[in-house]
Amino acid sequence: MTSEIFSPALPPPPHAFNMAAHVLAAGALTPDKLAMQIVGPSGAQRWSYARLIAAVRGAGTLLLQAGLVPGDRLVLRLGNGPEFPVAFLGAIAAGLVPVPSSAQLTRDEITKLARDLDPAAVIASQGVALPDHPARVIDAQTLRKAPDAPPCDFAMGDPNRLAYMIFTSGTGGQARAVMHAHRAIWARQMMFDGWYGLGKQDRLMHAGAFNWTYTLGTGLMDPWTVGATALIPAEGVEPRSLPLLIKRFDATIFAAAPGIYRQIFKHHDHLDLPHLRHGLSAGEALPESTRAAWNEATGTKIYEALGMSECSTFISGSPARPAPPGTTGYAQTGRHIAVLNEQGQPVARGTPGMLAIHDSDPGLYLGYWNAPEESAARRVGAWFLTGDTVAMAEDGAITYLGRSYDMLNAGGFRVSPLEIEEAMAGCPDAGEVAAIEIDLRADVSVIALAYTGSATHDQLATHAQTCLARYKQPRLFRHFDSLPRNRNAKLLRKEIRAIWTQGDI
Repeated sequence: MTSEIFSPALPPPPHAFNMAAHVLAAGALTPDKLAMQIVGPSGAQRWSYARLIAAVRGAGTLLLQAGLVPGDRLVLRLGNGPEFPVAFLGAIAAGLVPVPSSAQLTRDEITKLARDLDPAAVIASQGVALPDHPARVIDAQTLRKAPDAPPCDFAMGDPNRLAYMIFTSGTGGQARAVMHAHRAIWARQMMFDGWYGLGKQDRLMHAGAFNWTYTLGTGLMDPWTVGATALIPAEGVEPRSLPLLIKRFDATIFAAAPGIYRQIFKHHDHLDLPHLRHGLSAGEALPESTRAAWNEATGTKIYEALGMSECSTFISGSPARPAPPGTTGYAQTGRHIAVLNEQGQPVARGTPGMLAIHDSDPGLYLGYWNAPEESAARRVGAWFLTGDTVAMAEDGAITYLGRSYDMLNAGGFRVSPLEIEEAMAGCPDAGEVAAIEIDLRADVSVIALAYTGSATHDQLATHAQTCLARYKQPRLFRHFDSLPRNRNAKLLRKEIRAIWTQGDI
């Protein structure tokens, strides 16, 4: 049997479609129900569906009044607050194209992205770095007027048209804007049973910041699409406090990156969470030790998912179909996937190969902005190549074996080593540099920098703080007399990692 799975596809979305209208439709039927609570030790900020819908549609009106027109690109430079999803959905409601960005990005980093994107405007919170770009800047304070502004009409249209973009590191090392269609939200319903076990009665708490795409999708958009309640920890809440908030606010599902689960166990051996049904994990591989510790401490399971910026999650375990031990799970119902060989043909089950998604998947991206050649390079025939090496068992379970290209994983964020090396090469006396990922122990890894120059570790760390977002900054530094390369002068990262681990420099 070959490693190809095709289950009956979803029915197509309506011909006239708007992503924001779809997200808010269920909540419009229960306007007094809580859509969102921003929770902390001192209490909660409460948003009903009526308030959320008014804010989103009002934000759409305010953005249009600011001079934007449908199709314009709008970069979001917003802090960790409710203005983020309001601006995101408000832009989509009005027919604009929002582009979220991490508030941690430095001025140089966001300037580089803005030059490629050429947005019509930037909406920004106080204190967040702005790009050196002629786009108009809209103060996020404007959004405070959104709930009382006249509601915009939803800009309806072809579900295949561009709705939003998110940044990710491309295979060549340059950050790329991933273009998603309005239909991307339609595809996410495959996750409701295939991963979450999500219903309108749920209260889903996500531990991430508003401006992380994992939070935006799993923590907000998906609960709102089914009419459930989203719980988001307030800014500054430490992982040690999350179990108390889960209990106090009756969370039924908890979602986080593996690193958050690990931090919780630094402070808690037993967790009393009477309303919690299960946890969710994505962003990086979940260590079996963390999974077992959570099950022992709470009596509940964690269901893991594998995904990517270009298609969100599509392989997962779920309450209805748990993943066998050692695997990530199964293709969600409605997905068409395969494991391919170098010729682009499905391999036999049990044989490692490249995980691929069929281009008929409604959640698959439209391509990379301004990078048609890179977009084309990710396809073989009708297949999109994920870059992940996996094996498919006879029953269809997927075992993740690693990345086919040398990306780094920093707390759930995929980071290109080339981006880090370009930034760190600008440090005086750094010499040649190479960024790699080093395992500190079985369930913790960090970004490390090998270098050949005379700079000190403190100088390198200070330079990293000025030009890289915190999650991209190397945490370890080690001097090499020279960096190993092949005969084509390509860095041998695996050899650098091996030398570093052995301590033989």
